[in-house]
Amino acid sequence: MTRHDPRERYAAGDYPNQHPGGAGLPAYVQDDAPLQNTDVVLWYTFGAHHIVRPEDWPVMPVMTIGFMLKPTGFFDRSPALDVPPPTPHCCAPGG
Repeated sequence: MTRHDPRERYAAGDYPNQHPGGAGLPAYVQDDAPLQNTDVVLWYTFGAHHIVRPEDWPVMPVMTIGFMLKPTGFFDRSPALDVPPPTPHCCAPGG
């Protein structure tokens, strides 16, 4: 994760085939900029591995890739604790 900088657009740098190495993320994190109270960029790297099946010949079907961000410890307690109790339905037994 790095601080947002509109000049830092690509994880491998602007011209990854034309530099000796060290551009991109290695250069972006050198300043060790604080990330609190600022816009940040989460650099997500994924890889796809496809195990070939007979059904893939002659045309491979669509392969999807995705990810999900799930916060941990975002709340001090469950936000559902202050939900009012359900009111009895007019037709429910005992209601």
